[in-house]
Amino acid sequence: MKQPAMHRDGHVRVLPVHVANKIAAGEVVERPASVVKELVENSIDAGAKTIRIAISQGGRKLVSVQDDGCGMTRDDAVLSLERQATSKILDVDDIEQIDTLGFRGEAIPSIASVSRFSITTRRRDAEEGTRVEVEAGALASVRAAGCPPGTLVEVRDLFCNVPARRKFMRTAATEEGHVRHIFTVNALAHPGIAFSLVVDGREAYRLAAARSPYDRVRELFGAEFAECLLPVESIGEKASVTGFVERPNRQFPTRREQYVFVNGRPATAPSIAYALREAYPRRDGDPKPAVVLFISVPPRDVDVNVHPTKHEVRFRDNLAVRQAIMNALGALSQESRTENGGIDGHDAPSAVSAPTPSILPQPAPRNPQPSQPGQHVQPAQSPQPATPSPLGAPPRLPVEQPLPLAVPAGDRAKPWTWFRFLAVTEPGYVLLETDSGIVTLNPKAAMERIAFERLSARDDIPQSQPLLLPDTVTLPPAAAHRIASSLDAMRAIGFHIEPFGQGTFKIDAVPQIIGDIPPADIIATIADALAHPADSARPDGKWRDDIIAKSVARSCAVAAPALDERAATNLVHQLVACRMPYVSPNGKSVMIFTSTRELDRKFGKA
Repeated sequence: MKQPAMHRDGHVRVLPVHVANKIAAGEVVERPASVVKELVENSIDAGAKTIRIAISQGGRKLVSVQDDGCGMTRDDAVLSLERQATSKILDVDDIEQIDTLGFRGEAIPSIASVSRFSITTRRRDAEEGTRVEVEAGALASVRAAGCPPGTLVEVRDLFCNVPARRKFMRTAATEEGHVRHIFTVNALAHPGIAFSLVVDGREAYRLAAARSPYDRVRELFGAEFAECLLPVESIGEKASVTGFVERPNRQFPTRREQYVFVNGRPATAPSIAYALREAYPRRDGDPKPAVVLFISVPPRDVDVNVHPTKHEVRFRDNLAVRQAIMNALGALSQESRTENGGIDGHDAPSAVSAPTPSILPQPAPRNPQPSQPGQHVQPAQSPQPATPSPLGAPPRLPVEQPLPLAVPAGDRAKPWTWFRFLAVTEPGYVLLETDSGIVTLNPKAAMERIAFERLSARDDIPQSQPLLLPDTVTLPPAAAHRIASSLDAMRAIGFHIEPFGQGTFKIDAVPQIIGDIPPADIIATIADALAHPADSARPDGKWRDDIIAKSVARSCAVAAPALDERAATNLVHQLVACRMPYVSPNGKSVMIFTSTRELDRKFGKA
């Protein structure tokens, strides 16, 4: 198809207003969630105590934000549609000390230029309100309206006049997930405001005004998660930090999002990320900790307009902010060294031995006489199904004899003909001698591969292990939406899970392979993994199955204790039975092979 020619004569022109507005819309209106963000921020700046958000079809058909804020007069409502019209700043000096959530013309003209838009508003002291309607940037009507004090903004058919932008919006479920995230961050940042979210006519969340940030965290994420947090605080002259951080030394550190707010605005900066990495005590490979931090700096000392959406900020004094965060998290170092102590009146959880996932090979009597190369030895027998425990504890796999592996001639899938265990190194790697060289094995990657293949086997009926008592997990709105959209895929690998309302799920059974890992931790890990799918465009729709199986497999490996010789040998037997024993589900190497010939060459042997 021939593309339309663009004007390239070199002349500078002033764009028509409707074109300029559409370009401006591209800066602040990326998707329905962008509209929700801008409108909610305006409601907060208007002094609202209650904010109601409603969306339809992920926000593509309707985005509605209603508040009980100060409202607008008729003239103000019309003027808000003009470019560069704002109630937030008066002159250039105000830009350097912004203490509201936005001032870029309230984003109203940009949103109105690419939708069917309406504002219904009334000031508390006015006898009647005003309704203004706009059709794709063109003012359609202004009339009196009966309405409660405050403002209702309705945005219908987003990008109705920009089909190229509309075509690039994702599915309704994906867009809904982004809206739920915006709902979460604003509800966290402003616990004193009551928030509700209605999705396709059904109320998904109703949060009353909370007495404290901790109460809002508890209401959004659940009591179990809130109890895993430690309060932190550092009050400084140039920067102050308050909030909550996940306790170190949790038995299974789940992956959860980090929520950081700067002067009430969800934002980030390189100095914040650096301070969190340096101050939080964790080992290599541990997931990032859950964080809800509120950073306060003088408005003149922070530039909130580095990024068009104000997601990234720049500090005048990075060192002061970094030091404030590190001071606030300083007490965590003591917590990480204490198994039964407490900080600030919060008792640390008692130490419990690490759970043992059922994929972990159990100790077996060692065969002291390994076979010689070329000697045929029968492979270990396939494990028989174990009888489920009446108490709901996951059954263990039968013990396999650690016999050296013999592989029939012509089977090139196996990495060696025989092997002999040598040692487990201090970092936890397993060393093996084989018929043709030395193998260094990463046991966690091996466990991931074993668990993944068992979970994703299409020719096997997934085995579930009923729980003695149903477990529940409460997730933030966006994460809850991802889990709710993936229930069929989770059930396919052995979860018995049902929605329980307000972001809570009831779990009656889990895949048998999970072992003693808390189901709530597994669900949180899956929700995090689903947030960033790498191959969600696959037409077969199986990407969810793979993500969930990989998440569960990784959880099993992370929670596994150190191996001894017998367990390591059994692990090797299970690994070589896999279809792809060389790499983990995420593509990391399971083993590194050094051939005898290469060793001879490096040591100068003939």
